[in-house]
Amino acid sequence: ACPTSPKDFDKNKIPTILASSYGVKNVLDLAVRYQAKIMHFSSSVVYGPRPDGQKKTKENEIGQVDFLSPRSSYDEGKRFAETVVENYRQVHGLDSRVIRLFRVYGPRMKLNEGNLIPDFINSALENSSLVIPGDKYFSSSLCYVSDCVDACLKLMESSVIGPVNIGSDVDMNLTKICEMIIKILDSKSKISYIDSHLFISELCLPDITRAREELGWLPIVTLENGLKKTIDDLRASKGLKTVV
Repeated sequence: ACPTSPKDFDKNKIPTILASSYGVKNVLDLAVRYQAKIMHFSSSVVYGPRPDGQKKTKENEIGQVDFLSPRSSYDEGKRFAETVVENYRQVHGLDSRVIRLFRVYGPRMKLNEGNLIPDFINSALENSSLVIPGDKYFSSSLCYVSDCVDACLKLMESSVIGPVNIGSDVDMNLTKICEMIIKILDSKSKISYIDSHLFISELCLPDITRAREELGWLPIVTLENGLKKTIDDLRASKGLKTVV
C-alpha cells in the first residue's frame, strides 16, 4: 500500500511511486503464480482535480492528472498501477478487480497525519481550532469505512471486473462537518481556514450508478452516525469516555 499521510507526503515520494510500480508488480506475479483472485485498491485521484462546473465523475472518464506536479508520485502512480493490473489481466488471464475509492473515514485512523476527519476530531477534543485547508465552500465526498468494506465484498463476489467507483455521492461541506463534530463533543473549538493544501484537494464526487446497478451497493451509514463511531474510537484511543 502507498503511504497516504498528507503531512509526510514530501518525504515519501519515492516509496510511494515504488509501491505503485514494483509493489503492484510483485503482488500480481504472486497472483499469477498461484492463480489467485486479486482486488486492486485504486483512488479517486486518477480523475484529477474537480473541473469547474462538474460535480460527479463516471468510470469511463479519463480525467486529467498533472504527471509532473509535487503530488504526481501518488496520483500518476495510481493510474499506472491500474494500467499494470489491466495488462496482467489481458496477458495472463488474471482474475482481477479494480475499485476506485473516494474519501473514506472511520475508526482506527491515525491522528496527526494530516487526514481531515481524525485531525478535526482531535482538535475538537483538545478545544483547539479546527483548521480547514481552503475556504468555507470546501466540500468533499466522505464514505464510512464499513460501507466501503461492504462494496469490496460485493465486488469480489461478482463477475464485475471494474473499475468501480465507491464512495458517497453527496457533496459534504467541511465547515458543516466541523460544526457537527464540535456539537457532538460539546467542544469550545472554533473553525479557522488556511490556504488550500496541495495534498488535500477538492475532488469530484463519484457517480455510483455502476455500483448501484451491477453490485446492488449504496452507502447506508449516515454522516452523523459515522462521525459518532469515529469519535468514540478516537476518544478511547486517548483514554477518554465515549460520547453518549
